[in-house]
Amino acid sequence: MANHTPCVADIMDQSGVAFGTSGARGLVRAMTDYVCHAYTTGFLKFMADCGAWTAGRRVALAGDLRPSTPRILAACAQAVRDLGGEPVYCGLVPTPALALWAFGEGVPSLMVTGSHIPDDRNGIKFYRPDGEILKDDEPGILRQTVSADGAGWSEEGMFPARPALPKAIDVGPAYVGRYVDFFGASALHGLRLGVYQHSAVGRDILVDVLESMGADVVVLGRSETFIPVDTEAVRAEDIDLARRWAAEHRLDAIASTDGDSDRPLLADHQGEWLRGDVLGVLCAQAIGVHSIVTPVSSNTLVEKCGAFGAVHRTRIGSPYVIAAMAAALAAEDGIVGGYEANGGFLLASDVTRAGRALSALPTRDAALPIVAALAAARPGRLADLVADLPSRTTFSDRLADFAPARRDALLGWMKEGGADARMAQLGGCFESIAGAVLTDIDDLDGVRMTFANGRIIHLRGSGNAPELRCYAEAESKPLAESLSRQALDWVAQHFPA
Repeated sequence: MANHTPCVADIMDQSGVAFGTSGARGLVRAMTDYVCHAYTTGFLKFMADCGAWTAGRRVALAGDLRPSTPRILAACAQAVRDLGGEPVYCGLVPTPALALWAFGEGVPSLMVTGSHIPDDRNGIKFYRPDGEILKDDEPGILRQTVSADGAGWSEEGMFPARPALPKAIDVGPAYVGRYVDFFGASALHGLRLGVYQHSAVGRDILVDVLESMGADVVVLGRSETFIPVDTEAVRAEDIDLARRWAAEHRLDAIASTDGDSDRPLLADHQGEWLRGDVLGVLCAQAIGVHSIVTPVSSNTLVEKCGAFGAVHRTRIGSPYVIAAMAAALAAEDGIVGGYEANGGFLLASDVTRAGRALSALPTRDAALPIVAALAAARPGRLADLVADLPSRTTFSDRLADFAPARRDALLGWMKEGGADARMAQLGGCFESIAGAVLTDIDDLDGVRMTFANGRIIHLRGSGNAPELRCYAEAESKPLAESLSRQALDWVAQHFPA
């Protein structure tokens, strides 16, 4: 390894493993023990600078079910030890279960997960003792220096022998109890629910939650091979599976999550998956949120339904949602919650109802929106709750392997010129797809185009994968799908690889 003392920003440049507010993300082959050790070191040194951690104190760790996760966890745990800390291993559990325990204990934590992306990639998500790291924390972490010597690294940046992980503690019961204590042990009584387990780390804990609330659970689709389930771009095979399972097992609903179980999937009695931004509205209504925060990509039904005293729009990403929730809390704007288009729900306020308490958990959670919507629908059907909402449908799709340079060229072109020139330029390209005149362009995050008929086409580069995403909104699902696919076809034709 090099003999100089690099900083985290140097490690990012040398390894190609990106580091940002969502933590580190990259190809498994690039996430060597050295790189993972260095990122963990930089995070903890920054926590020490902030007075949020000192040598000798604990750091909580957990991970998902990717094959590379145990090795990366071991490298991170060794970094904690090398700084004089005590690694507390919470096992292979959902990200929100780790966060719930770590926030309660007031200790920093990290989750080894690549979320929904394929398992040739992985990542490390870092948490302060009181919440996620935010955009303002990034520069402080990136400038931390990390030692390149003394650990016996191989030329490939690996430990000669994998460090040991401590014996895992069990944080699952507290996570399950969070929902049972608030909603009640009979809240889902009489419901026959499927749980699509695939390779989600929370696949068994989700069954425990639903059964503990009185549901009859049918376990479906468990896989020992990692499946990259993306709750914003559900695979065609998962759409077909849900429809078949719903009919075959006579289910009232089907629940699932992404890989680290912080983003939910919920299907109705016909096996139709709900969009995450629809599920977010149902959850917020069910627990009595007054002030709701959601990114610009979410469905406009949140405003149109009239259920909330205030709706705040942000850039895409939980750090932006969290920052806006903090502002709403400071303004004493009632019960504050937030959700993302992927369905992950963030609760900024404690909620009390009928003498039962639900504590704040300001990070993405999959279990809360699932159980809140199911409990609110009972004894009727989930589809009835959805039918009561304004008729607005969002559909998202993506172009994979969309290199950053290609993304920058597209979005740079879309943002060229003054307001009138852009309206004419983009209108000439996309009005025929939308079927109406372009009336508004929003550059808050990517380029979001609204047309006179209320339809929306929103193009944005992914923040954690080489992908271009398209979020489309229309008055029906077929129209939204058509908008998204035609827009992406246009991009592929005019901005080829």
